[in-house]
Amino acid sequence: MRALIILSAIFLCFTNNLSAQDMDKEKDAIIIKSIFDESLSNGTCYERLRSLCKDVGPRLSGSPGADKAVDWAVEQMEAMGFDKVYKQACMVPVWERGDKESCVIKSKYAKKEEPLNVCALGYSHATPKGGITAEVVKVNGIEEVKAMKAGALKGKIVFYNRPMDERMIETFDAYGGCVDQRSRGAIEAELKGAVGSIVRSMGLRNDDYPHTGTMAYGTEPMATIPAVAVSTKGADDLEAWLERDPELEIELKVNSRNLPDKESFNVIGEITGSEYPDRFIVVSGHLDSWDLAEGAHDDGAGVVHSLEVVQLFKQLDIRPKHTIRVVLFMNEENGTRGARKYAEEVKEKGEYHLVAIESDSGGFVPRGFCVEGTGILPMRMLTQISKWEELLEPYNLHRFKEDYSGVDIHLLKDQNFPLVGFYPDPQRYFDIHHTELDVFESVNKRELELGAASIASFVYLSDKYGILAPVKKMIPNNRKASDL
Repeated sequence: MRALIILSAIFLCFTNNLSAQDMDKEKDAIIIKSIFDESLSNGTCYERLRSLCKDVGPRLSGSPGADKAVDWAVEQMEAMGFDKVYKQACMVPVWERGDKESCVIKSKYAKKEEPLNVCALGYSHATPKGGITAEVVKVNGIEEVKAMKAGALKGKIVFYNRPMDERMIETFDAYGGCVDQRSRGAIEAELKGAVGSIVRSMGLRNDDYPHTGTMAYGTEPMATIPAVAVSTKGADDLEAWLERDPELEIELKVNSRNLPDKESFNVIGEITGSEYPDRFIVVSGHLDSWDLAEGAHDDGAGVVHSLEVVQLFKQLDIRPKHTIRVVLFMNEENGTRGARKYAEEVKEKGEYHLVAIESDSGGFVPRGFCVEGTGILPMRMLTQISKWEELLEPYNLHRFKEDYSGVDIHLLKDQNFPLVGFYPDPQRYFDIHHTELDVFESVNKRELELGAASIASFVYLSDKYGILAPVKKMIPNNRKASDL
């Protein structure tokens, strides 16, 4: 009889715990649904993106557009009622494209000069005023150039034609597989005597829009030759011409210049936590963009996603326990000076980050989140996130895996903070990445709003439950992840 009473008590206790847990999940499900409903019905991120793209426009670090973007971000945060808004100064590089670049094929088989659509890469040096004319040597990758003898490319223009691997499902992996020829191609070519560098654009679609992007900066030696990207269609055309005429020349004109560094700013806004004001949930994107377009997906979407998290919390009267800090980084595209400054000050101040989240993969359909950290942090993060899957699955958030979090927050990794990257569907991203197509009109309103709601829901769950699954030994509240 006594055993039966004990078993009954255990069962009652178990079912009560289940009920409490179910009630929590029911409440969470209601709140998450309200976040998505609010974003899709009354969201402000799409119109805010319109303002950033049309009122501010292109905003390469060090440019008047970047200065205007800083003022715009401060005004937005103040109008939204952030508890604290401030600028964090950092010195940024200044590179100007100048007049549009030109590239012309000169072949004995051509009835007329054949133009190629190109754009200068960030930090490219200019050609002499009249341009340069030289023979072209095609290579399939940077390793091919490294293996050449000294002087093998003397007086030549090297043409890197390794494409992104279209067989890869993860387009960011395809990008990572060949972007070294853009970032270091000119450096390696110049070491072998080249007078110029052309690289196939980092894109999967065959079109006539060249993709810019930065070359390696702060390395030794620095390239001093002009470097451009050619559109994917132009790369195919150039390859076909070379098969017909291996001795063809191209005439290249680049008008860019590098100027002294200048002061710019990260823009930071905070909503103070009700219980843990000195513990931060960071939500971030980067303010700067390339100069060819409005930077709508890269990274206007991340900027407005981050701001919309706070907007949704305010509209729904969700009061976070931890301080939500929105960080809009400057200089992600060509130097990461803003991210380095932020990481440096966090370390100096000994600030505790519950989690840092970055949105910098476009405003496309949300799919999930990537986690990154040192040691066992990714495993613990994924364990915790697995408990939220049934809450997030109705919104098609199902991809949760250990992967790169983002360029800016990655610089916090050595401080042992949990890092999370927002992961939207990546299949169309490299159609427009770093091209003149990255404009407001390329962003789908509903997809952008779904992304904002996804990140806000993740912040809500992180704030309520923490991002790290518990370990066997309880960690006191004043301990950091680095103490584990």
